[in-house]
Amino acid sequence: MRKITMTLMLVALMAVLVACGGKNEKQPESPNADKPEEAKTIVVKHELGETEVPKNPGKVAVFDFGTLDTLDELGVEVAGLPQANVPGYLSKYEDEKYENLGSLKEPDFEVIHAMKPDVIFISGRQRDLYDQFSEIAPTIFIAVDTANYMESFKTNMGIIADVFDKKDEMKDELAEVDKQVASIKEKTSSIDSKALIILGSEGKVSAFGPKSRFGLVHDVFGFKPADEKIEISTHGQNVTFEYILETNPDVMFVVDRDAAIGGGASAKDSIENELVKKTNAYKNGKVVYLNAEYWYLSGGGLQSMKEMIKEVEEGL
Repeated sequence: MRKITMTLMLVALMAVLVACGGKNEKQPESPNADKPEEAKTIVVKHELGETEVPKNPGKVAVFDFGTLDTLDELGVEVAGLPQANVPGYLSKYEDEKYENLGSLKEPDFEVIHAMKPDVIFISGRQRDLYDQFSEIAPTIFIAVDTANYMESFKTNMGIIADVFDKKDEMKDELAEVDKQVASIKEKTSSIDSKALIILGSEGKVSAFGPKSRFGLVHDVFGFKPADEKIEISTHGQNVTFEYILETNPDVMFVVDRDAAIGGGASAKDSIENELVKKTNAYKNGKVVYLNAEYWYLSGGGLQSMKEMIKEVEEGL
């Protein structure tokens, strides 16, 4: 009896030890145990503040054609935009499947509110309306700092890439832009030609120099300015055709505003007058008309930037 009792006790003790050991065994881990939960929102810092937006927002409203240009290049769908004066190369967005949100300077807030966007992108033309947009949906202010054009351009591209999870694609796009810029700078560094940038509008002309709206011709692409004292202004310094002759640029870049918003009008006839024809630029066939859709309407976009570089190369 004593031997049987001892045997039963040993068996019971072994069972207890096995059970205790089982409790200390490492349990199989969940496949996602060590993976951090993917963020569902992102906080974007911009010139007008900080905005929390959903990652990969569904309904996107765009009030900046440069941003629309970029989203189009990246394959990101938008839901609504102001359909007045849409650049020709983005004309597909005039389709009725996109909400018409008014115009760049006169947004239709009633339609925007009814649309219930997840995010709104605005730029300088809507700057003063930022609070009204923000009451409807998270709003991001996108603008190019003309005094630091490439730096701000890349910052804006980084914001868009972060919001829509397009970092790899954006890296490739910016590498291509850098390659194009390096190529044109290599060429301009070896020439002494001086350039003047003119905006033509309704028979009038204004000039732009370094650090201005179109100053990247000098600051980024490397063309020497024909006049280094041009007043920095959004609409340029008002000048006369006598001024153009006196400045006598070797190359003259013309942004034809009339062609962009004038319904088929052109500033060419008024610009190529008897005074301008006496300049070195005209005599040497170096009056280069820039596509105002890229330069005036959608500057700061991925597509427009690459096209702007190609156009300025014509001045070489």
